[in-house]
Amino acid sequence: MYIRKVSGPVFVTGPDGEIITRADLPPPDTKRWVARRKAAVVAAVNGGLISAEEACERYSLSLEELESWRQAVARHGTRALRVTALQKFRCG
Repeated sequence: MYIRKVSGPVFVTGPDGEIITRADLPPPDTKRWVARRKAAVVAAVNGGLISAEEACERYSLSLEELESWRQAVARHGTRALRVTALQKFRCG
């Protein structure tokens, strides 16, 4: 058995204080993006678990979309990732 060595941290702390590893990230074929999944990806990118480019490639996201998630979390917290909150937090 071969274990691939990855650079960077092995785990990061998620938005709710839980430990996130690569295995805990949403599957690459995710189509329904709930706030919890978005927050996990943002925490992984911000913590260095995966790069922004790797996240975009893995989840078929644009760099702008990922950056908007990161800005929303930085400005308003994970609640801003909810679809129903977009109107509320967009102008700030």
